[in-house]
Parts: sequence; C-alpha cells; structure tokens
Amino acid sequence: MAWFKRVEKGIVTPTEHKKETPDGLWHKCPECKTVISTAEHRQQLFTCAKCNHHDRINSQEYFEVLFDGNEFEELDENLSSSDPLNFVDTKAYPDRIVATQRKTHLKDAVRTAHGKINGLDLVVACMDFNFIGGSMGSVVGEKISRAIDYARTHRIPFLMISKSGGARMMEAGYSLMQMAKTSAKLALLSEEAIPYISLLTDPTTGGVTASFAMLGDFNISEPGALIGFAGPRVIKETIGKDLPKGFQSAEFVLEHGFLDFIVHRKELKERLTNLITMLQAENQPKASARKTAAK
Repeated sequence: MAWFKRVEKGIVTPTEHKKETPDGLWHKCPECKTVISTAEHRQQLFTCAKCNHHDRINSQEYFEVLFDGNEFEELDENLSSSDPLNFVDTKAYPDRIVATQRKTHLKDAVRTAHGKINGLDLVVACMDFNFIGGSMGSVVGEKISRAIDYARTHRIPFLMISKSGGARMMEAGYSLMQMAKTSAKLALLSEEAIPYISLLTDPTTGGVTASFAMLGDFNISEPGALIGFAGPRVIKETIGKDLPKGFQSAEFVLEHGFLDFIVHRKELKERLTNLITMLQAENQPKASARKTAAK
C-alpha cells in the first residue's frame, strides 16, 4: 500500500517549483455562477452566455465596443472638478478627487468622444460608475453640454451612456443645476433635428434619470439594468407597501412604457447604426425646412 503512503519523509518542494493558478484567469457570473475564463468573458463583451447577465463596464470598454477600430477623438479630456463649497466629509473634496483620479486614471465621472460607428459619425458621452459612483457634478454637466454643442456644430448624432448614482452631494446646488443645463442643451439639439439616443445602463438613478437619461429620441437599455429615481428601500419606506417583483429593472421599466427597447451588448453597435440611419433620414426634411424658413 506504499502507493498511498509517503515512504520518504522530509520531502519539500522548492517555492520556485510550486504551481499556483494566477489571479484573474477566471470569471464567475454573479447570477448563475457559471465559470469561464477571463479572456472568454471579454470576448463575450462582459456578458454571460448562459443567463445573459451584463456586467458593469466603463467608458474604455464601451468605446472599444462602439467605435470602429477603437479610434476616436476624446473631447475636453482634461476638465477636472474644483471645490466651490469647500466641502469636507471624511476627507476634503479636493483630496477625494485627487485620490479617485489616481485610482481610476480618470479626470471625472464622464468621458466624451467623437468617432465613427460602422462608418457613421457619432458623438458619445459615457459615464464611469467607479468615479465617485458616477455622480453628476459640475464637470459632468459641462462635458456633456460641450459634447452636445460639438454635435450641434458638426451636425452629428449624440449618444449618452448613463451609469450613475445621481447628483454629487459634494457640490450640492451646483450639481442639481446640471440637470437643467443638460436638458436645455438637449432641447437645442432637438430643435436642430439632430438625433439623440439615450442608453441607460446599470445603475441609472437619481438626478441623471430625472434629466438627460430620459430625454432621448430613443431611450434604450441593457438587460437587467437598475433604472429609477429613488432606491427601492426608500420608496418602500415612503409608501409603506411591498414593491412588485423586478421593480426598477429595465424589463419592468420597458413594460410600463418608459423605454423603447432593451438591447443586448453584442447587438448594440448594429442596433445603434440602424437607429442613427433611420433618425437621420427622418429628420433630414425637417432640417431642410428650418433652413429654408431661416432664409
């Protein structure tokens, strides 16, 4: 029975000969617990092939998915938040901004860019949730507004990818003003018959939902995204009733008429291309009529 017993004692494997699995090689789906390699998960655009769960991704990944050859011109990339209120919680607001910038390698919670999607020009503003919860401060509102102005100037369709916990409390009223500011800019975009598509991703909540996220010519979403204003717990405590199953999910919001459709991330680029083509064709006569009237 020597097969099952260590005859020689004191056998030690040197550290350099030990084989361990490196971290980050595998991904477990948080919904169905299916395990696949990280490389395969990336090829699936960070979605689960078995249960369709969409992991949260950031602007870098969305730009890779959307822009042809991942080629784009970033707009206003160096804008950074100031501290208008001298706000301090567990740390001073400027210190929090600097620490978050170092951790995420981002300047703020939104990036804006211009590039081509299947050969069509498109301006994209994409929020990053890992920058203070994707909260909307002055820089977020300003960058989105400037991106809309760029789209108006060059007559290019505008796509907003929302992913946010809402307004940034460190900027208080300045943050809330961004709701009106961005909404007013989108009204100008609409007057000039330039398409605006709003993509709501997980989560889209608070003042973002109450402003630009719901003002698209088409409001679309990824499967399973949390979409709402206040959180389910706050609503339940306020109304004193149990909430319906799936409350504030993209599917629930679609059923109640607040979304136009839900799109899988793998189909996103093609569906956006079709939408842009359709909207441009529809709006062309309107734009021509406005130019004639102006003359």
